Parts: sequence; structure tokens; C-alpha cells
Amino acid sequence: MREKAYESFSEHLLSGRIRPGQFLSQRELTELTGLPLGAIRELIPRLEVEGFITTVPQRGMQVVHADVKLIRDAFQFRLFLEREAAAVFAQQASDAMLAQLRKEHESVLANFERASRKGGLSDNLVAEAQNVDWKLHNTLIDFLGNEIITSAYRVNLLKLRIFRREQTRLDAVHAIPTMREHLAVLEALATRDSRKAADAISAHILCALDRALGLQGTVMSNRTSASASNPKR
Repeated sequence: MREKAYESFSEHLLSGRIRPGQFLSQRELTELTGLPLGAIRELIPRLEVEGFITTVPQRGMQVVHADVKLIRDAFQFRLFLEREAAAVFAQQASDAMLAQLRKEHESVLANFERASRKGGLSDNLVAEAQNVDWKLHNTLIDFLGNEIITSAYRVNLLKLRIFRREQTRLDAVHAIPTMREHLAVLEALATRDSRKAADAISAHILCALDRALGLQGTVMSNRTSASASNPKR
């Protein structure tokens, strides 16, 4: 029941039915998840430890906000784990694994460039690029075969996915450069040089951080403008 409650909470976050910054009560969580109060009470300490909620006196539980500190912390965590993962993958992954990853990225990039020439990118193409993006990073982490690292990485990724959901309209803008950065990572992995692989994944993650901070700045600016235009809000 604890795992079902956690999965349900995660699905509601990703779908937007539970929003960053939202205040929730235990009763509201039971209604949203359809699970008993006992399961929710067991879920709450895990959500607090993993940083998804904080308890605010007199107000209840607040869902984490995707602020600048959270984004920087999440990307730094990724950087530490993925540098080592890329170094190991470069030395031990099979040629077939590398070839398959490269094929998937080249296919997405070709589809995007073709669609761009025709004047527009579909939501399906953006979703495909996002799935290929996550697959590369998850593959590097899973290849380590360390369940503790994999579990911690998934929690961190969930936080980033929550943040990205609020700016999905901008994903299409960044999909092509992301795919090209991934191909540079795959080229470095193919050299079987651990240092080159670690440096390549680091460069990509730092570029992704810059994009995320840029998106956050856009969102904060929009919120500020909206508040200024509606002071009663």
C-alpha cells in the first residue's frame, strides 16, 4: 500500500493534478489517491525525506516549489552521478548498446529537422525526443547495477520532470540542441575513454542547467508580471 500511495502521488504530480507549491491535507491525499488514511500517513515521512513536501505549521503540507536552489541542487546531484556512470559505461558497454542509442538519437534529430523545414513540430515528436533523452541518462545510471544509486537518481529525476512539466511549451525549442549534445556524448562514449565520456556528459548537464535556469527566469518573470497586473491575486 505504501508503494501504491507513492506511485499515485507521483502520477498526480506529473499529470498536474497535484501542483508545485500547493497545500494539501491528509484527507485531500486520500481523496486524490483513493487509498486509505493509514497508507497516506505512512507515505508522508517518505515524501518529506525525499524533499517532495514540507510541513508548514497551521497550513498543512506544501508540495515542493521548483525554485532556483532546487534546480541547482538537482543538477549538481546529476552531475556527480552521471560523470561516474559515463566513465564506467564507456569502458564496459557493448558496441551494440552504443549503436542502438546512437540510432535512436539520429532518428529523432532527423525527424525534428524534417518537421522544422516543413514549418512546425508536433507534440508527438517532442514527446519522442523527451523519451529518448531520459532513456540515455537512465541507461547510464542503470548500467552501474547499483540499486541505491538508481533509486536516488529516480527521485531526483522526478523532481526535474515536475519542473519541466510547467514549461512544456518550450521543450520544442531545446529538443534539437539537446539531441546534438547527446550525440556528442555518444561519440565520447564510443572512444572508450572514461575521461572524455565524463567530460562530455558534464558539458551536456551544465548546458541543460543553463536552459533550466533560463526557463525558471521566464516563469518567474511571467508570475511577477501577472501579479503586478492583478494586485488582488
